Amino acid sequence: MIAIRPATPNDVALILDLVRELAIYEREPDAVTATEPMLTKALFGDRPFAEAVIAEADGAPVGFALFFFNFSTWTGKPSLYLEDLFVRETARGKGAGKALLQHLAGVALDRDCGRFEWSVLDWNTPAIDFYRAMGAQPMDEWTIQRVSGDALVALAGRG
Repeated sequence: MIAIRPATPNDVALILDLVRELAIYEREPDAVTATEPMLTKALFGDRPFAEAVIAEADGAPVGFALFFFNFSTWTGKPSLYLEDLFVRETARGKGAGKALLQHLAGVALDRDCGRFEWSVLDWNTPAIDFYRAMGAQPMDEWTIQRVSGDALVALAGRG
């Protein structure tokens, strides 16, 4: 049986391990620069920026989801944005991913969100197929834009 529970400060090392496992799965093993102190502040500091839940099977952690809220001016409501969802390979196909998505859909409804959204890599066919089976629809007309690193500094006029 899969159980979903809110993450606690004691889970930060686990969350970081799962983030690193996700980075390996997404073919970016060296891209994670987050540290335990950074995640502790982001998830449990005075002004948390995100939340996380842990999926457990028989009391052992098998996955997680990290999410935050943004706002839609069109709906006039918050939206739940799923930043990361990851289930360890040994637990895939056993309901953990579905349980995480169902839990977050409930959070979105409980907090009066108008939307529940996330991004998925275009090559990740197993995830895309899974999300379609859960009722997700692609937003093909939208592309993600990102400014980071030196470009972010330059855009802010601080370079």
